[in-house]
Amino acid sequence: MLEWLTWSAAWATFVVVIDMTIRITAIMFVPPGRRPTSAMAWLLLIFFLPVPGVLLFLLIGNPRLPKKRREVQSEVNSFLHAANDSLELGTLLPNPPEWFESIVDMNRKLGALPLSGDNGARLISDYHESIRAMTEAVRGAQRYVHVEFYILKADAATEDFFVAMEEAIARGVPVRVLMDHWANLSKPLHRQTKERLTRMGADWHLLLPLQPLARKFQRPDLRNHRKLLIVDGDVAFLGSQNLTDPSYNVPKNIRRGLQWVDLMVRLDGPVVRSVDAVFLTDYYSETNEVPDGIDLAEVTAGSDDYDCQVVPSGPGFESENNLQLFLSLLYAAQERAIMVSPYFVPDEALLRAVSGAAARGVQVDLFVSETSDQAIVYHAQRSYYETLLRAGVNIWQYRAPFILHTKSLSIDDETAVIGSSNMDMRSFGLNFEASLLVRGREFVDELRDVEELYRQNSTLLTLEEWLKQPLRSRALDNLARLTSALQ
Repeated sequence: MLEWLTWSAAWATFVVVIDMTIRITAIMFVPPGRRPTSAMAWLLLIFFLPVPGVLLFLLIGNPRLPKKRREVQSEVNSFLHAANDSLELGTLLPNPPEWFESIVDMNRKLGALPLSGDNGARLISDYHESIRAMTEAVRGAQRYVHVEFYILKADAATEDFFVAMEEAIARGVPVRVLMDHWANLSKPLHRQTKERLTRMGADWHLLLPLQPLARKFQRPDLRNHRKLLIVDGDVAFLGSQNLTDPSYNVPKNIRRGLQWVDLMVRLDGPVVRSVDAVFLTDYYSETNEVPDGIDLAEVTAGSDDYDCQVVPSGPGFESENNLQLFLSLLYAAQERAIMVSPYFVPDEALLRAVSGAAARGVQVDLFVSETSDQAIVYHAQRSYYETLLRAGVNIWQYRAPFILHTKSLSIDDETAVIGSSNMDMRSFGLNFEASLLVRGREFVDELRDVEELYRQNSTLLTLEEWLKQPLRSRALDNLARLTSALQ
């Protein structure tokens, strides 16, 4: 009996020592370099569930790229800086707002790409029309085609696009394709898509591959979320749309009738070279090679006179470039700010910027989806609604079964951002994104028409209606909010 008690006491002491060691070590190593909200979420998880919490932290607690990838990214950033002079082209629009040039300078320092003038930019808000426009561009390719999409699938919706790539290769045009590994692996038709790309002779590669046996591994939830198409250096497409069926071919989406609503922009003029530079950096990151025969200094005239700047962001940069851009524009807004984001999970800085704009008398509208395909993000987003409504933000919920997947921000009358970046902590810290800053009154007018179309298909959420939410729903929202902070 005495021996058993002694053993039990020794075991209990061991458990207490391990528990305290984990907690003290967590306090020392979790907070440095991390947002206070993220650090607090991790510490709470580790304190309540020490062993699972530590294991999860070791798996996804480090938002940085592996050392080898960071070295490659450093080379990539140097390449972008070196390309600056050759990409700063075109005549800029006169009389910019006082704040505009400082934001452009900030973007250039953070993302290494300049503002260019004399660009054409046309919005495409119809999902299938966007695919048709991209297909037409590929069919006209003479020198090369660069395709980079977070999700890329050979399915019924993209059949013509794949045929156009096959025809281009048959003409001797190089077709280079990049797609995120995990995002495509987790969706239907991945194997069939890879096999078709191989058969046609495309030079295709997986972005951020999770292949431990090939010594390719990093935090598993890092993503390359960009959506880009460049043809001959003359035309580019950029925005929120993946190259797949609007249901993503996922059975549960099809059962629910979910359809994605997206927005792409077709570009021509000097800015196309900046888009191409982003593709080339991603291509080099995965292959350690630079394609031959591409001169970023060679440009064609644009079809309009918009000022455009590409802002790349992601864990390869020291700063959260997209967040800095959104914050700066929200603080600059004087009359109105319209945000469209399917996943709106702000950090404290963005929440303050949005609330501050509303407090200054700026009309602030936020478009989100009434339903979602991602439960945790959906509930985390809802946890901010009361704060936003009390601040005076108009929340428009796009009606189900559609998922409003557009990512855009427009302020006042002549400045807008469109791209792949959501307004959430994942897009700010973990995803590689590409955003496009545009200055041009006609372009913003065109975007306002799209926003009005969204408004007509949305319902306005009121504070009175929101306060009727049941307690269990609020509890779930708040729990998801805590989980979303585990960055």
